[in-house]
Amino acid sequence: MPSVRFDPTTDEGLVLGCREQDRRAQRALYEKYSSRMFPICLRYARDREEARDLLQEGFVTVFSKISSFTFSGSLEGWMRRVFVTTALMRLRKPDVLKETVDADTVAWKVTSDDDILSGIGGKDIVRMISEMPEGFRLVFNMNVVEGYSHQEISKILGISEGTSRSQLSRARTWLQERLRDIKDRR
Repeated sequence: MPSVRFDPTTDEGLVLGCREQDRRAQRALYEKYSSRMFPICLRYARDREEARDLLQEGFVTVFSKISSFTFSGSLEGWMRRVFVTTALMRLRKPDVLKETVDADTVAWKVTSDDDILSGIGGKDIVRMISEMPEGFRLVFNMNVVEGYSHQEISKILGISEGTSRSQLSRARTWLQERLRDIKDRR
């Protein structure tokens, strides 16, 4: 029986309850944050099924490491880092960035077009990002979406900063080409 009575209305109460392994606190934390963490999982996963697996793995990690949360920042921010790290650990294969064979087929010079995003919805862009080659998607998400620097990316993935920059450049070019294709079909 848990020794601490948790307050389900505050993050502090949820954390304290989870530290005591109170199932009600864990369920409440999951219910409060799963809808916010799932989009993170989707950005790093190949499909929804893998994203659901990442969501579960992420919460298992959150519950096992909740004692390291120090209340010095927001719980949601701390959890986002846990989920990104969980996704990266799953994707951490020696050849993940080498699987970007499509890089040679991407045009390197894309002309500027102010109108490239007109008429394209956010869901289209999210879908396109999910279709990126894995190495592109990984670096793109880490840098553009999560805000990691190339130096941080290089340390986390064990690649050079130049490789990180190159993958981001190729990801952007890849995305611009797909956006242009959609625009040209309209």
